[in-house]
Amino acid sequence: MIADELGRLHDRVQVMPFSAMEPVLVQDLGPAWRANFSHVNVIRPLGTASLAQVYSGRLRNGKQVVLKVQRPGLAPIMDADMRMLKRATKYVGRCAPRLNATVDLHAMLSIVFDAIRPELDFRLEAQNMDTARQLAHGSGPLMIPDVLHATEHVMVQSFAPGTNIRDADPTDFKDGDRETIGRALLAFMLRGYFEHRFFHADPHPGNILVHPEYGASVIDWGSIGRIDRRTSLHLLSTLLGVAENDGHSAARAWIGMGSATPWADISGFVADCSLITPKLAAATMEELNFGSLFATVLQRSTKRGIRSSPIVSVLGKSFANIDGSVRCLSPEISVIDVFVETLDQIVCFLVKESTSDIQLIRLLMETLTASHSFPASFNDIVRDLANKETTFQFIPRERGATPAGERLRKLTPLALVYLLWRTRRVSEG
Repeated sequence: MIADELGRLHDRVQVMPFSAMEPVLVQDLGPAWRANFSHVNVIRPLGTASLAQVYSGRLRNGKQVVLKVQRPGLAPIMDADMRMLKRATKYVGRCAPRLNATVDLHAMLSIVFDAIRPELDFRLEAQNMDTARQLAHGSGPLMIPDVLHATEHVMVQSFAPGTNIRDADPTDFKDGDRETIGRALLAFMLRGYFEHRFFHADPHPGNILVHPEYGASVIDWGSIGRIDRRTSLHLLSTLLGVAENDGHSAARAWIGMGSATPWADISGFVADCSLITPKLAAATMEELNFGSLFATVLQRSTKRGIRSSPIVSVLGKSFANIDGSVRCLSPEISVIDVFVETLDQIVCFLVKESTSDIQLIRLLMETLTASHSFPASFNDIVRDLANKETTFQFIPRERGATPAGERLRKLTPLALVYLLWRTRRVSEG
């Protein structure tokens, strides 16, 4: 009940009078800013948020647009809040070192600040929208508004039809259309996490507009997340474990996103995931809140001494928001079903990426580096022997194996990488 009420605050902040907002328009567009528009509805904003207010309007050529204006004096307030929160996290880290060892509060907060920084400069948000629009191409009934003009504090963009997904009446949509829109939204977000590694960090219901005829529009790209390749692959493996109802694999993949502390209870965390995973594997969005379960896994991993990647905070927020948004329109959808359906496209991208020139060269360099590190490793072993810090595990050599055969086996990955790279070069030439 409390979560539902908090969710309604996303786009229903107290309205500031237009007289307080107009100086921002004068500053960024000039004193004659009204000359660009035939009409702007300054009486009733389309939406209000803590950072901006949005007005409907028309250009001189008759095109319907949306005028987004940042609240005045926002940057100094945000900077002060960020400094205060950073000081608070340092204090908490000193007072709770064990917690800080599993949840790097300072790093996590820095990533959150990086995600919301474009909200203070609409030119950066405009760039995010241009990127998102390219990535959304071919995503069915899904669109990103066009940016017509952007300054630091003002943005003019094309009008997105419909109402926010929370207030939409499901009976206005055909059952098939509701499900198509919901699946398209989930698939787009999943591809953002695993393929594009660029995703909307705040896809709450106020940022998703739906229309029976035009589908869905994803707006407000001021808060975005970026995820590195390694973390993305581990998250993908985590969801694969859930899809296969394999709690052990899901737990191991989650640990791979971060690391285990010296006091970590890995077997306990595996047991936790083995209890949680069966609930996820077959549940629909109506039956289960996947965002809450994401938070539960994070809580369990922290309790068990698993150090989480700082990006998990932004990922969890994004996942919880898209989960809640789609549930408003299509609660019968299963996230795991959509994940499995989208997996073919994601895997094709990953295979292509892994056999690109840059990836093959990187693998080649890693193999060469490992082969040249043997003398140094040998010296380390000798030093550990001298300090009585080495233990031995004897593994019988396979029958018929020879020292030459052992060397050949070590060289095989190197040769394979080289052949793959050469094959690509010859085929392209």
